[in-house]
Amino acid sequence: MALFPKEIDFFEIFDRASLNIAKAAELLVSLMENFDNVEQRAKEIYEVEQDGDILTHEIMKKLNKTFITPIDREDLHALACSLDDVLDLIWGAADRIVVFKIKESTKEAISMSKDLLTTAEAMHKALQKLKEKNYSHVQEYCIEINRLENRIDRDFRDALGKLFDDEKDPILIIKWKEIYEHLEDASDRCEDVANVLESIVLKYA
Repeated sequence: MALFPKEIDFFEIFDRASLNIAKAAELLVSLMENFDNVEQRAKEIYEVEQDGDILTHEIMKKLNKTFITPIDREDLHALACSLDDVLDLIWGAADRIVVFKIKESTKEAISMSKDLLTTAEAMHKALQKLKEKNYSHVQEYCIEINRLENRIDRDFRDALGKLFDDEKDPILIIKWKEIYEHLEDASDRCEDVANVLESIVLKYA
């Protein structure tokens, strides 16, 4: 057994986890835009979500086994949990489309999903810059994530307003309201990731 165990590369796992989220967000956009083979498309997102759970478990297991971590243990834990939450909510939105037997998409769902994909890509880049210790660029991507969260928040309010104005079927209103809420909540969790990253930058920059 080595006297000094090899340092675990947490950043490499976070890189894979954030790339996985971007993949799920891309599949969600494809589902919302095409709305064909919905069950199969949702299944693909579920498989990505399962991969994400494995990565989260890997981070937690390694955190418990590691004495020395590259950044504070609680920051690594918060980052892993927030990333996992984003993925769960993306899968949740896709799952509800199947469970609720939604027949067609909405412009608002497509727009929110696209912005969520852009957010996921910014998150992935921010984590890459964190690994490089390029803290000023981490900050820039965090600002972009916050800007996109505000935009999705506005889109969410507009989508609800349009839903209540235009839709006559109260059951469909309830269904779409829940799907929109999952998209908006996923964006909120992305902002949580940005907040953790900003906290790390303040400590180490």
